[in-house]
Amino acid sequence: MTRRTDWPEYTPSPDPSSASAPPWGAGTSTGSQDGDGPAPSRAGAGPSRSPSIPGEHQPGEPRPSRESRSREPQDPVERARAICLRLLTGTPRTRRQLADALRKRDVPEEAAEEILARLEDVGLIDDGAFAAAWVESRHHSRGLARRALARELRTKGVDATVIDEAVGELDAEQEEETARALVERKLRATRGLERDKRLRRLAGMLARKGYSEGLALRVVRQALEEEGEDPQELEEHFPGI
Repeated sequence: MTRRTDWPEYTPSPDPSSASAPPWGAGTSTGSQDGDGPAPSRAGAGPSRSPSIPGEHQPGEPRPSRESRSREPQDPVERARAICLRLLTGTPRTRRQLADALRKRDVPEEAAEEILARLEDVGLIDDGAFAAAWVESRHHSRGLARRALARELRTKGVDATVIDEAVGELDAEQEEETARALVERKLRATRGLERDKRLRRLAGMLARKGYSEGLALRVVRQALEEEGEDPQELEEHFPGI
């Protein structure tokens, strides 16, 4: 029997390559979903990329040759500019990601700060736009809740205030609607299993995507009742829900 104390702690969402996009993402091209920049979304976000370490060569990007590296500008500021523009080609990145890349390439901190400030001034670095596009894309393509989205943005170095503003665009009603769609899609695959096992799978799926215990249990119970489960028997598993 599923108890509230058995609720799993939130863990990062699984490798998106092992899961398909939910129904509400139909028509949205998600590409590689865990890139440094947001995947395309209904908000018109930029192209998606594979997971990357800032400064390293990525699939689909031209690999710098030894000769081209040797031709990099010797002036630290110009060298920082060349590195940043190369990394920004085809995908947005946060200021922290670019700063980390410059640090790994041994660019002096003063030169790095100068060029990063310039790029922010002209709009090539915009953590606010990055966070908003990331939330829009990852919520609709992967069904992630606000808690999971905030965690992902923190790992990319986005400021807490910017994160709060971006995830705040998702209201509670929209988040619950997405949770219902996720459960409805998963429900069919759990038919034939024991009730306890179904509950664990459905609730655990929502937990991994960052949904709260109360919301997840309520959505799962309602879905099972709509499927025809006896409400009185469900009360044993969902006391007070």
